[in-house]
Amino acid sequence: MLTRSQKEDQVAELREKFARATTVFVADYRGLSVAAANELRLKLREGGDVDYQVTKNSVLKLATSESPVEVLAETFSGPTAIAISYGDPAALAKVLVDYADAHDVFELKGAYLDGRALDTGEIKTLATLPSLDELRGKLVGLLQAPATKLVRLLNEPGSQLARLVEARRNALEQAG
Repeated sequence: MLTRSQKEDQVAELREKFARATTVFVADYRGLSVAAANELRLKLREGGDVDYQVTKNSVLKLATSESPVEVLAETFSGPTAIAISYGDPAALAKVLVDYADAHDVFELKGAYLDGRALDTGEIKTLATLPSLDELRGKLVGLLQAPATKLVRLLNEPGSQLARLVEARRNALEQAG
């Protein structure tokens, strides 16, 4: 049993995490084996800047009270685990949705993103979005494409002239 000061410390720590978070996911882990839970923790660590913890509902309710994350309070029932992302929300959503699909006992209850609560359908939609790194790569490709085409266009007349001179030189060598 936690002492009052330990609970206050937990509440303060969670409030600080919620203030920095880009996304908060709430899940029911009832029936998940220790090995399966460790597998999830490992996948989350590989995914980036993420916190995953099992916390008492009373502590979660205190930590979310009077904050934007309070919209998740209705999902705090039964065994509750939270996953907090400080970076790319889509990447964490993909890991959690894939894990929930592979493990029937792991169930996503809801999430918080940009000031609003997300239901399970919206979480699945979020998981289908490209990650931040993928979007950055596409953007760089889009920005480089016109410059690359311009360079090719400017090089083409010079290349044609070089090929013409080379062909003429070969013709003169063959002629004698």
